[in-house]
Amino acid sequence: MLKRKLKQKEINLLEKVRDQGNIPQHIAIIMDGNGRWARKRKLPRVAGHQYGIETVRNVVEACTVLGVKYLTLYTFSTENWKRPVTEVSTLMRLIVKSLQSETNELHANNIKLKSIGETCNLPEDVQKELLDAEEKTKDNAKMVLNLALSYSGRREITEAVKKIAEDAKTGKLKSEINEQLISNYLYTKDIPDPDLVIRSGGEHRVSNFLLWQIAYSEIYVTDLLWPDFGTEALIDAIKDYKNRERRFGLVSEQISKNSKKTHNVGSLPKSIA
Repeated sequence: MLKRKLKQKEINLLEKVRDQGNIPQHIAIIMDGNGRWARKRKLPRVAGHQYGIETVRNVVEACTVLGVKYLTLYTFSTENWKRPVTEVSTLMRLIVKSLQSETNELHANNIKLKSIGETCNLPEDVQKELLDAEEKTKDNAKMVLNLALSYSGRREITEAVKKIAEDAKTGKLKSEINEQLISNYLYTKDIPDPDLVIRSGGEHRVSNFLLWQIAYSEIYVTDLLWPDFGTEALIDAIKDYKNRERRFGLVSEQISKNSKKTHNVGSLPKSIA
């Protein structure tokens, strides 16, 4: 998803932000506003999704310049299946087309593609392209691009509970049930929790996205609709994140002491409540 290259001016700005440090390791984005963007311009909704893909290309490249290690994009929720059949079909075609046209570029840029969600419910052609892309990029290490497809946070937790219960029943589960064990049963078991959640489109809700994982994430909401979300908007979100004090249930004085010891507040244990 790197077809449209960033301008040198944008790269310079991103590198300056990166060199100042404290870049979130994992950014998760709720990409909202494609339909509203198209409606404002009296265009069909598909036009909004098409321009939204251009924004994805821009953001993926920008994140690699920033040094972000994980980027999770809320691409298609389980609730989105309720949309008109024609729109769902169009979205699926766009996903296939994007995977076909962008996988080689992702691979060339050392980006690993992963997916989370009930991907078995996706059309067969989408599943095939997704599996092919994941296989081709599986050994890449610069950044993980994680697509949430047919995803539901509640469903993810429900399925994890079912698997834990089954493993306990069969005797496979030997350890105590705690937060870490539950995390290990989630789709994201190999991915750290998001440091920063960005939502475009101005809505102040998480929309069933990574409900377990964003317990301590910083949340940034912008009124910009997703197709209008560019490099400057991403930098604004990063700068806002840098100004946050991530306390993880502690008080400021404790954070200050821990910072002097670790120089990295984000490394505090997940179990701190």
